[in-house]
Amino acid sequence: MLILANVRERWSGFLGAFVAVLVGVALISTTLVIYDSARPRVQPRYDGTTALALPHKALDADGSPEDRMPWSTAEAEPLVAGLDKVPGVADAVVDRSFYAQAIKDGKPVTDEGALESGHGWSSAQMAPYKLVSGHAPSAANEVVVDRALGAAVGSGLTVNLTEGRRQFTVAGTVDGPGYYFSEAFAARHQPGVGAIALVAAKGADTGAIVTAAKKVLGDKGDVVSGDGRSELQPQYIEHKRFLGVQLISAMAILGLFTTVFVVASMLVLATGMRRREIGLLRTIGAAPQQVKRMIIGEAAVVGLLGSIAGCVAGVIAAPALRTILDNLDVAPPGMEVTVAAWPLLTASLIGVGVSVIGAWTAGRKAARVAPIEALLDSRSANQGMGRGRWIAGLAVLGAGALLAIGTATSSADNRINMAIFATMTLIAAAALLTPAFIGPVGRFLTAPFQRGGSAGPVLIRAELVANPRRAASLVAPVIAAVGFAVLLSGMVETMRVAYPAGEALKISGQTIVTPDGTPGNTDEVVAANPVGKAALPTRAFVLKDASAAKNDQGTEQARKATVLDVLGSRDPRWSKPGEAVLGEHTAKKLGLAKGQKVPVRFADGTAVTLRVGSVLPDDPARGDFVVARDLVRVHDPAALTDDIFVPGNAKASGPVPGTALHDAAEYALADYQTDAKLTDSLAMMLIVIAVGYSVIAVANSMAMAAHGRRRAFGVMKSAGGTVGQLLLVSVGETSLVIVIGAALGILVTLPPLAGMASGLSQATSSDVSLHLSTGTLAAAVLGTLVAAVLAGLAVTARTLRRQAV
Repeated sequence: MLILANVRERWSGFLGAFVAVLVGVALISTTLVIYDSARPRVQPRYDGTTALALPHKALDADGSPEDRMPWSTAEAEPLVAGLDKVPGVADAVVDRSFYAQAIKDGKPVTDEGALESGHGWSSAQMAPYKLVSGHAPSAANEVVVDRALGAAVGSGLTVNLTEGRRQFTVAGTVDGPGYYFSEAFAARHQPGVGAIALVAAKGADTGAIVTAAKKVLGDKGDVVSGDGRSELQPQYIEHKRFLGVQLISAMAILGLFTTVFVVASMLVLATGMRRREIGLLRTIGAAPQQVKRMIIGEAAVVGLLGSIAGCVAGVIAAPALRTILDNLDVAPPGMEVTVAAWPLLTASLIGVGVSVIGAWTAGRKAARVAPIEALLDSRSANQGMGRGRWIAGLAVLGAGALLAIGTATSSADNRINMAIFATMTLIAAAALLTPAFIGPVGRFLTAPFQRGGSAGPVLIRAELVANPRRAASLVAPVIAAVGFAVLLSGMVETMRVAYPAGEALKISGQTIVTPDGTPGNTDEVVAANPVGKAALPTRAFVLKDASAAKNDQGTEQARKATVLDVLGSRDPRWSKPGEAVLGEHTAKKLGLAKGQKVPVRFADGTAVTLRVGSVLPDDPARGDFVVARDLVRVHDPAALTDDIFVPGNAKASGPVPGTALHDAAEYALADYQTDAKLTDSLAMMLIVIAVGYSVIAVANSMAMAAHGRRRAFGVMKSAGGTVGQLLLVSVGETSLVIVIGAALGILVTLPPLAGMASGLSQATSSDVSLHLSTGTLAAAVLGTLVAAVLAGLAVTARTLRRQAV
């Protein structure tokens, strides 16, 4: 009851913590709701299926459909026949998907799913898509298309395929997306079988079908039904989902850190302002554990109330975040916001947990203070650093320094995360160590203003020197706000200069042929550019022993297979027939050495034994597992070629429909711009979150500090201070705190940014210097300063008005 009474009577003292928890939980719950809503969904083209029979996953599969080892045509035939006989199954459909895209007016028809838009005709019944006009395709030159394409039955249609442009006759139209060819044509373009769809008869028992299908497959594969069918998600959708998850994960991590940081500093400030009250409780007999339980209980109540309000705000904000992701083109098509229980429960537990942990940290020290000490002047409560804080601060500082050094040596994929974690650690270290130097810094900054005889600078300096811990609690959210703003904007600016320059240097003098409106380059484009690098990527499975090379796709073989990206090259140095060139890391992973033989199973379900021709130092430009280009084309007819690099002594062909030509500088800039929009948007969103949240925290902290000093204002007013002078003191003290916090925020970000610049210099083989966004820095500092000054002035002015009455 005492806990609830304290919260009710002292609500203004808990308001800052309540708002901090509310904002933090709202942010976390919003991101978790969107994350849950973005889970893979069953694609519309599988709506009419009861279950899907899939090959087994390889040893180190990461969940992608491409990590399942396809059946060969010979392996799939008996499985299809057996599944077709399962009671309740109307049809067992071999689902084939490959690249197909219409060409109209010399340009590819834009279709997000173009990479997997070609199918055999029987795949249409999986949705099911109905024939609207015409007839099913039977000849190799016939195609059925979506009626939305506007192609009339009997008309000619140019379709871009892996081999290039081909003329087809429109045999019919359907009421759904895709290009549907004869089964024989589809089998030639994708001979491997990655899925067999089971279409149930009307009224059939789904459970019985799944059980019987598993018996038919035995150890040859898996059967998925219901939501499990969502695994067969097109690659472009999975890529969007991956980018979206990366973005909201960064938001959630930053929100969690900022919540912990801000709530803890606020509760420390609030508890320190109640020392007289705590001392009175200790004087009348309250035990330290009772005081601690009271403080923790109050924080738990405030955290629970803030979490409830935050969850409501998070649910309301989720559609807005969904719209933002959609505008950034990183939301899966058709994603709908659905609110499940676990995101809200998780966010609430975080809110309450952060509050309790922050209160425990603050209450533990407050409860140990002797009754008479707590009743003395508050200066004794704020005397600099204790041994524990010194140890913790220096330890965290050392960890931050190591992470900053690691930023320079980490891989490209980990460099940004390493810089963010290093900055988080250094921000925490700065907050812990601030009381040690805030007094000396305060003396230094106020010294020039004391010669005029004004009492204001003297009072400001005395407050900082006498109460360094309270000042440190005010500085902490400023460090976070400015630190994250400088870090994120600095990373973007540094990468904006580094990546294009480094890439242009690597490919200087070459002409690059890139896809333009298509997912890759066709063989027609490759034939038009007969020289230069034209890498043909495919997904293959390296088997562990030669006996597994037999076409016998079972559980044991899949468990022994390692899935990896194989690159087909036409460079004579590493494209010898029957040989493979491996990078050192891949060779070590597979346990292979030069001269050894290794069986590799390709996308068509057949295996080929290759000899390791050589093991070379890792080179991303070459590839980690390289074979002859013709070998990849034979076993993966659907594979599309990456960008083609034509050397300067040769001439690239004129643009084929669906391609574009670039010089080195244009290519490097265009390649960076592909991700720059997303990177810029992500950085801006994170800056808004970090700075906005911290600004709220700064405003709350200043308001709480001003409210806690109402007695001091009364004393200064009684001593002859005017309202204007007291307000000026408030503004001066607040401004000084913001200046100190901003300086520390900039300092803690410089080591990670310097490490990042050093790493980029090594990665791009160019001289990369550290770049900062002065506009973002100025906006962060000014925004924080304005919010803090206004909050402090509002509370101070209200206090003085009440005292005047």
